[in-house]
Amino acid sequence: MNTPSASLTGGTWTLGDLTVTRFGYGAMQLAGPGVMGPPADHDGALAVLREAAALGITHIDTAGAYGPRVTNQLIREALHPYPASLHIVTKVGAVRDQQGGWPPARQPEDLRRAVHENLEDLGLDSLDVVNLRLGDAQGPRPGSLAEPFETLVELQQQGLIRHLGVSNATAEQVAEAQTIAPIVCVQNMYNLAHRQDDELIDELADKGIAYVPFFPLGGFTPLQSTTLSAVATRLDATPMSVALAWLLRRSPNILLIPGTSSVAHLRENVAGAGLSLSDEELTELDKIGH
Repeated sequence: MNTPSASLTGGTWTLGDLTVTRFGYGAMQLAGPGVMGPPADHDGALAVLREAAALGITHIDTAGAYGPRVTNQLIREALHPYPASLHIVTKVGAVRDQQGGWPPARQPEDLRRAVHENLEDLGLDSLDVVNLRLGDAQGPRPGSLAEPFETLVELQQQGLIRHLGVSNATAEQVAEAQTIAPIVCVQNMYNLAHRQDDELIDELADKGIAYVPFFPLGGFTPLQSTTLSAVATRLDATPMSVALAWLLRRSPNILLIPGTSSVAHLRENVAGAGLSLSDEELTELDKIGH
């Protein structure tokens, strides 16, 4: 595996005892339409994963619900046996229904099954990081996470999980999780236009906990902003590259996991990590989300 330059991947961050590139790769889009079923281009999906590794990315984000089970099996086919420097982060707490929905599955037996399926599909004896997905498809929902999180702690004590995190969580749930066991990351929706977690990001940075925005480019509704486009034009870059560069500058604990099913698009995304934004450009971009 190539050693990444700091400019290429935005430097590194430590998840517990694991060092990962701040610029990672999200495998969600490798599954079929609606994140269901196999990809239309199987070999193309493997090529994207192999290119991510060749570029020096050491943080891959996935979930057993993607496909379901499709992206994990693709990761194993493309990259197993994994280099010691490569770390895979997965999520449990939701499944897929026949309509393509994401119903919660956070009973103890659901979580145990999900962890074992992740281990089997990825070809691992222990998962580097497991995030407990909370809330629902519409976003975080209030309520205690104690029972499901304690189930994951039990699996961690059995050696099946190295580190824990939470996803789609409220600030109160993040705080509650930390009273039960250490967490190394929080994965919530956040991007240039959706800034609801600004305070949480800063609190986590002070504690050395990573914040991993999902939908860093807007997800199914890509970011649209005349300000973003204007800055991108001045920098001779794509708006999406500028949005990713802004996230890396926003806080040192932000880790990026943009996804794509295209090698060319992956390279374009990685280029965003190397963009240099001036203080004036940052101030201009900051206004988008306020």
